[in-house]
Amino acid sequence: MPVVAAESSFPPFDRQFLSSDRDFTVIGTGALGGKALGLAFIKRIITEQCPPGLIPGLTIRIPRLTVVQTDTFEQFMAHNRLWDVVREEPPDDRLAHAFQRADLPPLIVGDLRAIVQEMHTPLAVRSSSLLEDALRHPFAGTYATKMIANNQPDTDHRFQRLAEAIKYVWASTFFQDARRYLRAIGRACEDERMAVIIQEVVGRRHGDRFYPALSGVIRTYNFYPMPPARPEDGVVSLALGLGKTIVDGGVVWTYSPAYPALPPPYGSARELLDNTQTEFWAVNMGPPPAYDPINEAEYLVSGSLADAEADGTLRPLASTYDGESDRLVMGLGRSGPRALTFAPLLELDEIPLNSAIRHLMTVCREALASDVEIEFAVTFDPERRGPAEFGFLQLRPTLVSGERIEVPDHVLADPAALVSSDRVLGNGARDDLTDIVYVRPDTFEPKHTRAAAAELETLSRALVEAGRHCVLIGFGRWGSSDPWLGIPVTWPQIAAARVIVEATRPDMHVTPSQGSHFFHNMTSFGVLYFTVHHAGPGRIHWDALAALPLVGEGPLVRHVRCPRPLAVRVDGRTGRGVIVPARD
Repeated sequence: MPVVAAESSFPPFDRQFLSSDRDFTVIGTGALGGKALGLAFIKRIITEQCPPGLIPGLTIRIPRLTVVQTDTFEQFMAHNRLWDVVREEPPDDRLAHAFQRADLPPLIVGDLRAIVQEMHTPLAVRSSSLLEDALRHPFAGTYATKMIANNQPDTDHRFQRLAEAIKYVWASTFFQDARRYLRAIGRACEDERMAVIIQEVVGRRHGDRFYPALSGVIRTYNFYPMPPARPEDGVVSLALGLGKTIVDGGVVWTYSPAYPALPPPYGSARELLDNTQTEFWAVNMGPPPAYDPINEAEYLVSGSLADAEADGTLRPLASTYDGESDRLVMGLGRSGPRALTFAPLLELDEIPLNSAIRHLMTVCREALASDVEIEFAVTFDPERRGPAEFGFLQLRPTLVSGERIEVPDHVLADPAALVSSDRVLGNGARDDLTDIVYVRPDTFEPKHTRAAAAELETLSRALVEAGRHCVLIGFGRWGSSDPWLGIPVTWPQIAAARVIVEATRPDMHVTPSQGSHFFHNMTSFGVLYFTVHHAGPGRIHWDALAALPLVGEGPLVRHVRCPRPLAVRVDGRTGRGVIVPARD
């Protein structure tokens, strides 16, 4: 990330912050961390490149935030002797409880109380570590974000909830996933320091729910372009409600900003309806949930499309399915199942969202001199009494390899290939892998995804400890939080993988996701990612895999090892790739 300013140049928090026009202040001393520095960089971009009125009907801004800098984290750790607890590597729940019992540094208590004393809207408490979002070793999704309702009637309760959220984010620095990730990239827990961002949640209140009309992730390079779109046209993932749906690998709407009205490649409107979002995430503003300060989703609640329609947020985002004609009709003007196609926005341009997205793609890519990923949320007044608000939440650089690899027709059709596909993410060649870990097609069923994830974690840990990497093959969407869509692993659970294969089945046929933190980590590590449809044209040679020497297996997963390194070739220009055993 380019240097944006000396960290000391950001104004310190004071009690007048909430009534001033300042939108970025700091508490304490030390470093801001990668995520907060990225937001500071975004602030400059918006000021210079997105002045008010640039895009009529839409305001682009960073939601107001305060950063608790890293020296406060160090004081908290030292004063409460928490480094001793961390070195014992206890389970996540025990570690989180130890952090909750610890005392905050006294010097920040007054400032935190001032924040909640004046603010009564939901707050997002987000990680911003020294190592997070580095270009080569991103930590996207590894650390916690906790949203709090911040609507309790008295200041003491609101302060307590904020303090608990900050401690939870600090504790997540040392959760098992984070420790595994650090080991996988050759770093130690002692290398990390955590700043915390306290930021307004973009959205509006609708009864007991608070949420944005939509959240999104923009990638300026599209690894899965559908003609006529090109990779450099980028790709956008949209979801109703909070962005948790996207970053967790849930069902989202994906489109090319160069062709916003181009529908996804489904065989029928009914098939498209069956593959659109049906639930969304919101902050729970109703009766307090069961007290659970070590639960990241403590103050989150899910809603249905019927809930969104009752809230008045569905109209600009949905179409209605007409069963008699098997087609989708834009809007909610008739009865029938609703489908989140975002057609009123993308086809009628009711709000110039796509214009804003294309502008930001250009200015951010130029500013960072690389392809980027942008997280955002949008809210608007259903009565259209004011402009829509585009909340710019995060900016990350992404890597796109420029190595030129050829995968011609005869190589793609090689009968000796273990895996071949015309839909591959990434670009490059590998000749250093002999291990293959794959989910067994003879025993796997969609109901077994959690069990498969547990077996994979054990095998991956053994490979990491042995200093080995592997090809990983499984069914459904890797990294999905919905176990019926795929295998719900986090990145640290499969840290040994350097080539990943995602296979569909007739009973598990989902589109690949490019919006999740899982995918950001994967692309930044240069992992090659194959998608193989069960009906072709690519294939997985299951019989050949079963014939390779066995290292170990469980009820759902096998680990085999080739006598010689595999030849992995991926052409990022065409999206073609093969994995072929080395020949004598």
